Amino acid sequence: MSTYFPKAGEIARKWFVVDASGHALGRLASRVARILMGKENPKYTPFLDTGDHVVIINAEKVRMSGMKAESKVYQHYTGYPGGLRTEAFRKRFARKPELVIEDAVARMLPKSKLGRQMKSKLKVYRGEKHPHQAQKPQALALAK
Repeated sequence: MSTYFPKAGEIARKWFVVDASGHALGRLASRVARILMGKENPKYTPFLDTGDHVVIINAEKVRMSGMKAESKVYQHYTGYPGGLRTEAFRKRFARKPELVIEDAVARMLPKSKLGRQMKSKLKVYRGEKHPHQAQKPQALALAK
């Protein structure tokens, strides 16, 4: 008997809406990463993208515990000499809170073409409104 692998046409993707208000950033990101990878699906296969779409609303209401909000620093290197760029969490969160959540989730996904494909199914919005009503997303309640 051979191992069953889902075909591309057999993967039915659902849409979920997650309200981020009051949730801790890391716990929210880890739960969303599992849904994007498809680990919540019975047809999960590690080398296939079997995950669902996730829409996160109220990104500006996510919280960080302890002193992490003051001490966390985002860094990236431009590729040029002296091109190390740093930005404090508070500054990035005030400027674009969607980017903070996208970074947290992306760093929990695989670092490959498959991970980038999974990341494309994540949509994050600052406020209550989102343009994905046509997909009829289901509300997903996460434990706080």
